[in-house]
This record gives sequence, structure tokens and C-alpha cells, in this order.
Amino acid sequence: LLMKFPGTNLLNKHKTIKVMAEKLVVISDKWGAKKGLWIASYFGYLQQYYDIVFHDCQQLGNVDVSIFSEENIDKAFFEDNGIERAVSNLIRKENEPAHYLAFGVGATVVYKASLKGLPAKSITAISAIGIESEEQMPLTTNVQLIFGECDKKKPSLKWAKRAAANLRIVPNFGHTLYSDEKIISEVSLELLENVTKKAV
Repeated sequence: LLMKFPGTNLLNKHKTIKVMAEKLVVISDKWGAKKGLWIASYFGYLQQYYDIVFHDCQQLGNVDVSIFSEENIDKAFFEDNGIERAVSNLIRKENEPAHYLAFGVGATVVYKASLKGLPAKSITAISAIGIESEEQMPLTTNVQLIFGECDKKKPSLKWAKRAAANLRIVPNFGHTLYSDEKIISEVSLELLENVTKKAV
């Protein structure tokens, strides 16, 4: 498409595309950036087409554990109000409508924040934890909840029906399916499809 524009026009056209790129907010799982090398694979697919903002879920929730263990991190998020703090901080930081891609506890944070007015154009929430306590869906109509079939924390189909949730169950995967290369490419390509459809 760009090849039709010779010389400086090509450059100007390219700049316009960059300026008008849709904003994508990516939120890590409970491990934050420390164990999130797989997130770079999503960026590899998406950064050319989206203006990406990344939030470390631990920083959003002011989670600072002296001993970096799963038990301590879970306690900080689920018992010591880490999720609530992350929700408040996300709403404070992100006040313009954007697309959201979030994982694990990060997906929980986005889901709960959107119920409290976070302006979202679309939400792709993978392996959200503990959203069954919510009876309503976010206001944005474009919400996709993705879970691995073997994830013990996935919500029931009964809840999905009651909340009118768009639930997608991926066979033969567990909770951390979002770090698998196959899922990374599938989810990224869907997000790319969204943005390229609009550009046509």
C-alpha cells in the first residue's frame, strides 16, 4: 500500500500511520516483568501496528514482597488488597479509551476496572482469576475471556451464561496458556486483524 507514495510522501504517510496507531494497554500476570519474557513475543507481533503501553501488575498493585514466592505474591494480591489497589491505579493512569490485553491477575484487574468505568475499546483477558463474583459484564461490548480447559480457576459455564460473557475455552491448556507460542501467535493475529480491518 505504501509503495505508491514516492520519496517524502512515503515518509509522511508512514508518520501518519504511527501517530494514528490504536493504543494497546498490556498488563502482566502476577509475576510482573520479572518472569514475563514471553510478553516480548506479543510485542514482536503487535508493536508495529499498536501504540503499546505496558503495566507491571505488581507495580500497579504496589506489591512488594520481601520473599519472592508464589504464596507471598498471591497473598499480596488476594488478601492484602493488591487487586483493589491495581484497579484504582489503572483507572487513574488510563483515562483514554484503549484496547486491553491482560494475563492472569492482570486480566482480573482489567475486568474489575472496566466494571468501575475504565474506558476500553476492547478487552482480551486471558486466564482471569476470581471474576465469578462479578454478576455483570463490562460496558464495552468487545470483551473476550480466554481460559485453558485445564485451568482449575476458570469460571463455570453457568456463570458465563448468567453474566452473558464471551467465554472461550482452549482445549489441552492450563492456566499459563498465554505464555505458549501457539496461543501468543493466535491472540496476536486476532488483535492485528481488528486493527487492519479498521485501516482498510
